[in-house]
Amino acid sequence: MVTVTPPKTESQKADNFFDICNLSLNKKGEELCGDKVKFIKTERKSTIVLSDGLGSGVKANILATLTSEILITMLNADVPLEQVMETVIGTLPICQVRKIAYATFTIIQIDHFSNQFKIINFDNPPVFYFKKGRIIKLEERVDRILERKVKVAEGTLERGDFLGAISDGVLYAGLGDTMNFGWGWDNIAKYMENLFVHQVPTARSIIQSVLNETRSLYRGHIGDDASLVGVYVRRRNPLMVFTGPPLDMTKDEVYAERLLSFPGRKAICGGTTGNIVANYMGETVEMDISTMRKELPPIGKLSEIDLVTEGILTISKATEILRKCDCDIDRLPFDRNGAILLAREILEADSIFFLIGQQINEFYQNPLLPKNISIRRNLVEELVQLLRDHQKEVDLEYC
Repeated sequence: MVTVTPPKTESQKADNFFDICNLSLNKKGEELCGDKVKFIKTERKSTIVLSDGLGSGVKANILATLTSEILITMLNADVPLEQVMETVIGTLPICQVRKIAYATFTIIQIDHFSNQFKIINFDNPPVFYFKKGRIIKLEERVDRILERKVKVAEGTLERGDFLGAISDGVLYAGLGDTMNFGWGWDNIAKYMENLFVHQVPTARSIIQSVLNETRSLYRGHIGDDASLVGVYVRRRNPLMVFTGPPLDMTKDEVYAERLLSFPGRKAICGGTTGNIVANYMGETVEMDISTMRKELPPIGKLSEIDLVTEGILTISKATEILRKCDCDIDRLPFDRNGAILLAREILEADSIFFLIGQQINEFYQNPLLPKNISIRRNLVEELVQLLRDHQKEVDLEYC
């Protein structure tokens, strides 16, 4: 069962959104990546961990996964940083041949209320920090924990800032080619600066561009696992989904106005819900027959609404699609039907607010369920849990 949380007021929810994305390239011939990225977002903070296991393949993947899991779990539980570091560094064995740890890591922690960040780097390449699209060299201090050097940097983020952590496989792109020592940190920084000049960035667009160039420099033969995780500070992109007529029919106009006054993208899921909003607007929902599919009704059109779909069937199918693509927008099917369009709206949104009417449509109601248990409600709660499992910010309100 999904826990229902009341909607946050603007004062409770910071205007800045911390857009986090990560992508990796596997070493040629390896099914598993030897790098591992994990991040957790809570109301108060974001914690990001990039771990690079020694070598490649299964062994490196296991080492990196264990390291990132230990770090993210302890840090999220607010275990003191020094104790976390001692636990991880004390756990990692040292390669007797190369005299280096079996896994390196970078930690980025961000306080959502103060926008302050801390970076802890253990033998990974330095983090990239961009302010207004220009690279800024972070001042680092060196701490010693269990006789190992750990670099620490701190600062405060503003809108438009970007932090990026890489594994050394990105640095080595082009090694043995025209650049004897690989792509190199400075060249990567210049490349990323150029991205800020020529495009309106998101975390995904920056990371995709860098890794596409990394693949190109390797000429398709990836010589080492290459990963980049970044956080870009930008304005929040919210979405409201209104589905199901309110239990109290006298409140129809109240909730229609709630949707229309919402400061973000707006979607309606449900024929009756669409008609409620259309009547309030003095319009009629126009159907787009070209979007009709064998298993899905067509979408509708209203002047101030970004997406209008049927309810139960579309929500169910959209949830199935999101599960199959693992909530990765790049893996969405290419088709213009209501379920895919709804899934895209959800994945493109930074935060989603579901306004769920509790009036039950007898046509869809399972006769084996009590009258007060709605199929619509169960479907939405299943969708919400899936999204939260993928670090999406989701709120619900029943009406």
